[in-house]
Amino acid sequence: MKVLVATEKPFAAVAVDGIRQVIEEAGYELELLEKYTDRADLLAAVADADALIIRSDKVDAEVLDAAKQLKIVVRAGAGYDNVDLAAATAHDVCVENTPGQNSNAVAELVFGMTVMAVRNMYNGTSGTELKDKRLGIHAFGQVGRNVARIAKGFGMEVSALDPYCPDQVMTEAGVTPVHDLKSLYADNDVVSLHIPATAETKGSVGYDLVTLMPKGGVLVNTARKEVIDEPGLIEALRERKDLKYVADVRPDAAEEMEKEFAGRVFFTPKKMGAQTAEANINAGIAAARQVVAFLRDGIDRFRVNK
Repeated sequence: MKVLVATEKPFAAVAVDGIRQVIEEAGYELELLEKYTDRADLLAAVADADALIIRSDKVDAEVLDAAKQLKIVVRAGAGYDNVDLAAATAHDVCVENTPGQNSNAVAELVFGMTVMAVRNMYNGTSGTELKDKRLGIHAFGQVGRNVARIAKGFGMEVSALDPYCPDQVMTEAGVTPVHDLKSLYADNDVVSLHIPATAETKGSVGYDLVTLMPKGGVLVNTARKEVIDEPGLIEALRERKDLKYVADVRPDAAEEMEKEFAGRVFFTPKKMGAQTAEANINAGIAAARQVVAFLRDGIDRFRVNK
């Protein structure tokens, strides 16, 4: 069987070596398609692939139509909105992600941006400290749990809201469960977003929630830009000149916001949360192991489609 690693933005060489070792030790063939610029190259490469490992590469119905032998796609990373799940299900293809492999990297970036925000973007003026400040975590998955762990090191008071996470999991982590969305924003100096982009969450964070934040509040987004109601956020920042927004997901209105709210907003040039050597290696090797587990034993623990 052939496993194709198709990455416009390649894995680090050491990650590729690890992937190759896992795949070849299982008796499968590994093929690499790296830095491709023509979609036709991807369509040709998947034609005889039994498994596909990707990063942010798009897998839609066209790719699945071309992949007649494909059995599984693994997205090396937590998010998987670059894969058409319905089309994959229609083609009887399992889709998996690799949750948790990038979590620490993203969580560390949360604090890199948060410290920058409370120190006034390092503009030379006096800022504030995070010790004894209140942090609200919007969704307590793997990233949120790492954020909580790091926040404890800063001496912050941590609470979280996640209807899919038992209160006991939060309390065991030293985190106060919150069950009211408005309270999460109203009662915390910093709110860190970790919700996925779903029909329910898209555009859900805007004026009404952001303006509930205390004076000097900081909203941190390392999730998806789609969860933000950008016009509402802009209105909130315009009305509340004490608020700040920092994000690992550049908004559609980034240029307008950077101009109007200079010193109060910051956006990474591209999504960088998982861009560490460690996360790159962890996610790639995890993807390879999941491919082997599925092809050899039918294990689909991390399946995200029906």
